Amino acid sequence: MVNKLRRDPKALAFVLLLAATAAWGATFVIVKDATAHNSVLGFLAWRFLVASGLLTVVRPRSLQRLGRRGWAKGVLLGLMLAGGYVLQTFGLRYTSAAIAGFLTGLQVVFTPLLAWFVFRHRPAVRAWVATLLAIGGLAVMSLHGMSFGLGELLTVGAALLFAGQIVGLGFWSSSQDAYGLATVQLLTVAVCCWLATLPDGPRTPARLSDWTAIVVTAVVATAIAFVVQSWAQSQLSTTRAAVVLTMEPVFAALVAWSVGEKLGWSVVAGGGLVVVAMLVVEAAGGKRLTWRARRSLRPMPVAVVSVDPP
Repeated sequence: MVNKLRRDPKALAFVLLLAATAAWGATFVIVKDATAHNSVLGFLAWRFLVASGLLTVVRPRSLQRLGRRGWAKGVLLGLMLAGGYVLQTFGLRYTSAAIAGFLTGLQVVFTPLLAWFVFRHRPAVRAWVATLLAIGGLAVMSLHGMSFGLGELLTVGAALLFAGQIVGLGFWSSSQDAYGLATVQLLTVAVCCWLATLPDGPRTPARLSDWTAIVVTAVVATAIAFVVQSWAQSQLSTTRAAVVLTMEPVFAALVAWSVGEKLGWSVVAGGGLVVVAMLVVEAAGGKRLTWRARRSLRPMPVAVVSVDPP
């Protein structure tokens, strides 16, 4: 198994992206407790500041190697990521966490549509099958009847921005600049979150457990996970990556179950559909556009692709 992963970058990227998704899902319990005692935007500001600062200290030259175009791409991706987090956060004020989780999962639908519309990269039939299975699984897990209001609208906007970040990262990321792109994205999110807490700025957490939550989520679920995502998406198709990312609520449910929360049949059945979707998209593989093929494409005049690929 280890030798196979060494020989096959796509298989390694799939496994690492799945591990990063597990990290994001596993931290839901930690974040829920920390944000019960701190403002959400304040928590995000500290989390992304620590994460981006860590990546900068470890490899400062990665930012220099990006160049002006690389920085522009990273900032644009970071703005989409920050916008997604902010819309998702405010959406949670007006809708339930279950419905918000399902609607955020709509990124798995938006991702192939955006890739098709912006880059004219038509998804394969198996990719559509996997997408429908994944969104069906998320619906079974999360929905017990819903109405559509402000909270739902904001959360759909977040899902669209997250999908834009996935598509842009899939188009622009390469194994050489993955680290730098991840760092710039996290720096951008940190700056946006700090600006959102002005004029007072984010409150300094008083509890040791809150600082523990910040450090754990910043290092494992932010710094490491986003570097992994940046590199993995230099190897995987955008649709394939999006389907893998739908495993996040499945991992979150498993962690919640491990600490005592009960899992209903809907969570088990929905999670099973998401796993099947992931297996379908993994069996299909999914070819990622080569640099030469990307240059031959003529993107539609949309702001998300206003920076030409190198």
